[in-house]
Amino acid sequence: MAKNAAKDDKKRDSAVATNRRARHDYFIDDRLEAGLVLEGAEVKSLRAHHASISEAYATVDNGQVWVHGMRISPYEPARDNPNPTRSRKLLLNRREIRRLTRSVREKGYTLIPLKIYFNNRGYAKLQLGLCRGKREYDKREVIAEREYERRTQRAIAERAQGR
Repeated sequence: MAKNAAKDDKKRDSAVATNRRARHDYFIDDRLEAGLVLEGAEVKSLRAHHASISEAYATVDNGQVWVHGMRISPYEPARDNPNPTRSRKLLLNRREIRRLTRSVREKGYTLIPLKIYFNNRGYAKLQLGLCRGKREYDKREVIAEREYERRTQRAIAERAQGR
C-alpha cells in the first residue's frame, strides 16, 4: 500500500513542462489550476514531454481564457496533428474567469503559464500565475538576497563543522 502512495506522489509532482523564467521576470501573486482543451494526439505528445511554455501567455477574451504561444510538438506516429503553436482554450469556473478579468484590467496583472502536468486522474492541467512584472532593479535585489542567503548558510555550515 505504501508503494502505491509513493507512486501517486511521484506522479503528482512530475511536471511535463515548467516556465522557470517566469519566477525571474515576474512577481507571482496567485496561482490557479486550469484544464486544457487538447486535440487528437496532443495528449500523447504531452505525455512524452514534448511541450514548451517558456514564451507562453494567457488572455481573457469574451469570458474565455486562452493560452497563446504554448508549443506542443507534433506526435510522430499520428496522422493528423494540429498546429503546434495554436491558441488553446483553458477550462476555468465562471467566478475564476471574472476574478482574472478584474485583476488583469484593473490591477495590471499578466497571466503567465507556470507549469503543465497531469493530475491523479490523468487530465492535463496548466498552472496559471497571476503575475506582476519585475523591474531590472527588482531582479538585482532578488539575486543579491539569494547570494546573501547562500553565504550565510555556507558560514553556518563551516562553523558547525569546526566545532
